[in-house]
Formats: sequence, C-alpha cells, structure tokens
Amino acid sequence: MLDRFKVPEEDRVYVEESAVRAATEAIFISIGLDEANAKRSTDVLIRNDLWGVETHGVSNMLRSYIASYRSGALNPRPQIVTERETPTTAVLDGGGGLGLHVAPTAMEMAIEKARVTGMGAVSVHNVGHMGGAGYHAAMALDHDMIGLAMSTSGRAIVLPTWGAEPRLGTSPIAWAVPAGEMPPFVFDIGTSQIAQNKMRLAKRVGARIAPGWIARMDGTPVMEEVDFPDEYYLLPFGGTREMGSHKGYGLGSVVDILSSTLSGLGPSFLDPGPGFFLQAMRIDAFLDVTKFKADMDTFLRGLAATRPAPGETRVVYAGLLEAEEEARRRETGIPYHTEVIEWFRTVEHEMGLHFSFT
Repeated sequence: MLDRFKVPEEDRVYVEESAVRAATEAIFISIGLDEANAKRSTDVLIRNDLWGVETHGVSNMLRSYIASYRSGALNPRPQIVTERETPTTAVLDGGGGLGLHVAPTAMEMAIEKARVTGMGAVSVHNVGHMGGAGYHAAMALDHDMIGLAMSTSGRAIVLPTWGAEPRLGTSPIAWAVPAGEMPPFVFDIGTSQIAQNKMRLAKRVGARIAPGWIARMDGTPVMEEVDFPDEYYLLPFGGTREMGSHKGYGLGSVVDILSSTLSGLGPSFLDPGPGFFLQAMRIDAFLDVTKFKADMDTFLRGLAATRPAPGETRVVYAGLLEAEEEARRRETGIPYHTEVIEWFRTVEHEMGLHFSFT
C-alpha cells in the first residue's frame, strides 16, 4: 500500500484479527447469509486486511455489501446453477449472490477439473462483487496449482486510451504461483492506473490524487497532483499513450472479454453486472512439482536479492510484502481508521449485536 493511502497513525485503532473476524461473520449472518457463506465472505475480507490490501478489506467493502443486501441487489441465499459444462470448463449462474463466496465455489470447481484433466476454467454471471481477486487465485496454491482470477467490475469508469467516454471497469486480474521456501508469487492488480477502491480510501484518509491517475469529464488526463475531485474518470494503467496506457487498456479489454462476454453477459459497458473467469492449472501436468518449486525459489530469491537503485532500500516481488504484512498484523492487530470503528458501533446498535472491540 502506498504511504498516501495508509491510515494516519493518529487515526489508527488496532483490532485483533479474531475480534474483527467474529464481528464481520456476525454481520453477514445477521443480514441473512448461512454460516458457511458468512465465514467464507469474512475470510476473503480479513485475508485482504491481513495482507495490507485495505482497498478490498473490511473497512472499504463491508458497508457496501451490507447496503446491497438491504436494497435487495444481493441475494443472501443464492442457488448456484451450472448452466454449461465440459470436463475442463463450466459456466455458472451465481444466483445473485455475493462474489466473496460464489467465486470460491467456482474456483473449487476449476481446481477439481484441473485435478482430473490438468486444467480447469469456470466463468460466472448473475453475481455480485468478487472482492480481492488474489484471494481466489491463491486458492490453487495448496493444490500445487497455478491460479488465475479476473472479474469485470460493474459500472464503466475507465476511459480507453484517447477516449472521452468510459468503456471499461477497473477489470481486476490476479495470478498466484506456489514456491517452495519463499512466499508465493501473488500478483493482484486492477487494470486502471489506480483502483476505484483506492480512490475511496484516498477520500477517507484525505490523500491527494497523483498525476496521471484520473481524467476530467471531457477525457483530458489530469497531469498534476490535485485534491480529491467531485467528478472524474479513471485512466487505464500507464495513464497516457506516451506512458503505455494502451497496455492497460488492452489488458482490461481481455478481462472484459473473458469475464463478461464469455460468461454470456455481453460487453461490460452495457452495465450487465459483474462477470468472473477463474482458472486452475496443475503444475505436474507440465513438469515435476519439486523442480518447479525449487526453480520458483531461485527466481523469487533472485528478484528479492536484486541490488536496489540509489535512494531505494530493497527490491520486492508480488506477494512478498503481503506475506510480511500478514505476519506483522497477526501479532499487532489490523489498523483501522477511527471512522471505520464508528461504523461498526453504528451497525452493532442497529443489528443488536455485540463486538468485543467497540
């Protein structure tokens, strides 16, 4: 997490993982989820908080999900239906359920297909927000598989390169690759220059918006640092064509095709709701797992041992900082903004619940 998005020290309240986990499960159950789906949905949120991916943790997303359940936009007891299936693929109707527990169901199916055939892929439609894509991709790690998870993300807010109208969502995509002794490689990104959830976080903590992150409503990229704007569009990563925005635009388009069009929803800018694509690949279908993990350790150690540039202290790889942060937060607690704690107090009163940290 960039420093500008971190909760200021004076606004932090450290909460033990077990306490916020129990509170979040209680909220999900109170809103109508069964215990298994409440636990899974909570685990997705808390794992992201432990990793330091606060954009997709409790503070940024739980209230949004609760509002969607209350409005009827999400179904707390969805019936997931397999609409189409082959030995290696499937298409699921998510029953209008939250992606935090529907996506793991789809990933488990992809993993089982990969166990039998070497590779499995599942697409999902009629579903709510996926949450952090890295969680779902990482489900493959314990099975000696490589995981891939991607999602269209609802309302179009990202401009195409040179465009004045948004045509894509933030189109998150994640890969997870196991290693032997090193923390696994987990690469989880949005294909916009900045994630929309980071914009929400920036607003909460009062962070300024960096050059090349957003565009004005006429499509002009904002190339100076500004205060949080009232209206904006997001730019694809790269920001401008000169800085490589066509790459972010192209990758976002791939996510849209696989997650939305291939799942039967059509182009996401028609606002059909989120669509998912999840895939698992069995490593021993390609080579010996022991050799693969040893080679991954060599690769990841090599990246981490790279001599840093002047002014920098170290080189890291995707997943390393998250593994370190998880170990630290399990000891010290998860830092939440005081505003988030106040929200928990309000929900606690409204739902007649009791949380140990409020």
